[in-house]
Amino acid sequence: MRSLTTLLLSLLLATVAWAQRADASFDPVKSVDLGFQKGAVVLTVPAGAHLKASFMEVAKKSGAGSLKVGPLPATDAKDEIGDGIWHGTVRIPLRGEGLTGTVKLEITYQPCTEGEGGVCFPPTTRTLEVKAGEIPAAASAAVVLEKPAVSPVEKAVEPAAPVASSLPPAQTATPAPASEHSGLVWSLLLVFLAGMGASLTPCVYPMIPITMAIVGAKGSGKAKGFALSAMLVLGMAVTYTTLGVLAARSGAAFGAFAQKPAFLIPVSLLFAAFALSLFGAFEIALPPGLAMKLQGDGSRKGFGGAFLMGLVLGPISAPCVGPVIGAVLVGIAQRGDVFMGGLQLFVFALGMGVLFLAVGTFSAALPKSGEWLTRFKQGMGLVVLGFAAWNVRLVVPDWANFAMWTLVMLAGAAVFGAFEAAEGLVGQLRKGFALLMLALALLLGVRTVETYLKVDLLPKGGAAVLADEHAGWMEQDLEGALAKAKAEHKVVLVDIYADWCAQCKELDEKTWPDAALKQWITANAVPIRIDTDAKRKDLAAKLQIRSYPTVLLLDADGKELRRILGFQKPETMKAWLEGK
Repeated sequence: MRSLTTLLLSLLLATVAWAQRADASFDPVKSVDLGFQKGAVVLTVPAGAHLKASFMEVAKKSGAGSLKVGPLPATDAKDEIGDGIWHGTVRIPLRGEGLTGTVKLEITYQPCTEGEGGVCFPPTTRTLEVKAGEIPAAASAAVVLEKPAVSPVEKAVEPAAPVASSLPPAQTATPAPASEHSGLVWSLLLVFLAGMGASLTPCVYPMIPITMAIVGAKGSGKAKGFALSAMLVLGMAVTYTTLGVLAARSGAAFGAFAQKPAFLIPVSLLFAAFALSLFGAFEIALPPGLAMKLQGDGSRKGFGGAFLMGLVLGPISAPCVGPVIGAVLVGIAQRGDVFMGGLQLFVFALGMGVLFLAVGTFSAALPKSGEWLTRFKQGMGLVVLGFAAWNVRLVVPDWANFAMWTLVMLAGAAVFGAFEAAEGLVGQLRKGFALLMLALALLLGVRTVETYLKVDLLPKGGAAVLADEHAGWMEQDLEGALAKAKAEHKVVLVDIYADWCAQCKELDEKTWPDAALKQWITANAVPIRIDTDAKRKDLAAKLQIRSYPTVLLLDADGKELRRILGFQKPETMKAWLEGK
């Protein structure tokens, strides 16, 4: 028995060692299979690795004609910074117009390995040559897009023999996880509720009984009233579904751009302006002439008139619905999933049409507009403002993050009546919640000043206050770190990172805050963080950086003592630093 146990342990250790070597030998080109099958670019990564959706891109390098890409299939998971990722095989359908001869495709992707030691490689671009005849024409693209663009969530490929035989066994069809289905249901439910909320805004709510009277639904009997109301809601659904599809198509086109500061920051500023409009700072309205043309002469009776009224109801209600639907559209554009984009906006229209159906069918009398409607509008403004802050949380400095949430909490305190007299139990509860938000705003404001000025204004009590994991670290100045290390007779600890690197964030959250590790660094090293992807590109070649994160230990003359790749647990990192 002892011999058998020893044998099993030896096999286990050998397996682990083999796995570590396999992970260490991952090559962003050789380890990612790239091919073209049945009208789609096919990429396959081995187990223990994934591809980031935000950097996936296919483009035509040269030649006549045009190429249309997408939609990108749904992702099957998210990494530590919330970006969608694919495991296994990813199929990206293509369609072309006027292509001839051999078409050269440029495929850009970003692979990452997972677990301890996992790294993210810089985006990799490869060229693939495909015969023009193998790329489906635009006229038949509908058939092509239905089957090759199988979601990696389902981990399935078409049962056609040529494809199945060329893929590894791990990619054979398996049922989609139940959690994905439940996630879809919750996503659609939230969009449906957002649609119902949009129908309660001051731009839509007062129009409901008027609209139903115009189309002849109100007072015409339950059956006809329901039919006319359903036609109006169907018209709304066509308008919003079209918006969803267009957003998803644009998302597939610009790919990674929707994840970059150049896109996220202007969009967040736009939503902040929308929020101010909902708070009542100013009004966003269509030109009066256009509004009159959309509303018509008030004679839109019959099923055709009801459908047409539904089509134009979207633009008419844009001043209030725009901020709500805009938040949904940004998410759709970033995912680039055409089917889900259309489905989400269709469900949004159904939610927005609930009150229209109720009024048209039952001739229901809606509660009068008043203070409750104003507060509801302001509440929606608070949600939109929170979305604006959340949208840029990863691309702004920490002090700016705290400042943004300070403003959100202050706006919430004002919306819920922190500065108003409270009447009755409901009023007192509302004001209590408002005062709580005001207190949070004050604390976040202090935290903003502390982070920006790098001072301590409040006492740090035990574990109640999260310490800055990079307190005392230098930023980007390798030359200054080497000079300081020489003066203090220490080594230089270099943390090489990139803003898009999920494992770098994991290292920041789980490894560097460790107390024992901090103690060793303080006593023996000058720590510095360097972004060789964006800020110090000049050091990428000099330090031979191929993946992120990479941690280097240098002597005071800049000579490399050793390096370690990827996310590491605190105890592993400390042992490596000590040379064990």
